[in-house]
Amino acid sequence: MIQNNALEILRSFKGKEFTASPSPFMLWLNPVVIEAESGCLSFKYLVRGEWINPMGMLHGGVTAAIMDDVIGATMFSLNEEHFYTTLNNVIDYFATARENDTVIADTRIIKKGKQVVNVQCEIWNADKSRLIAVGHSNLLKTNLKK
Repeated sequence: MIQNNALEILRSFKGKEFTASPSPFMLWLNPVVIEAESGCLSFKYLVRGEWINPMGMLHGGVTAAIMDDVIGATMFSLNEEHFYTTLNNVIDYFATARENDTVIADTRIIKKGKQVVNVQCEIWNADKSRLIAVGHSNLLKTNLKK
């Protein structure tokens, strides 16, 4: 996916598991692409047993990891020349998900500056009737080129 046509690659997986990621972690999360636009992505995930905390709910750390990962993919959708790195990730948790639930992660760029980009990610249940978590992240442009 580290190419100038990253957005087109994302779009080509609409309705399918995204297997073209250069990130082993994203491949482990195994998202399905719902929508892909420049600066906006929508992925769905099946909550697996290894993602559950001792109370039987989606672990907050996995929720944060999903957010960070899909936000990174959102940056790729911009077809930028440089890599970006996460400066921070602030998350509000509102509801739970359980094993075998489907969750949807929607991202959008809030503000893109010359060096810093602010991105929002919302995680919903499958029918988007319950907001599970909202995160905001700032990413810094690095000197590393793709």
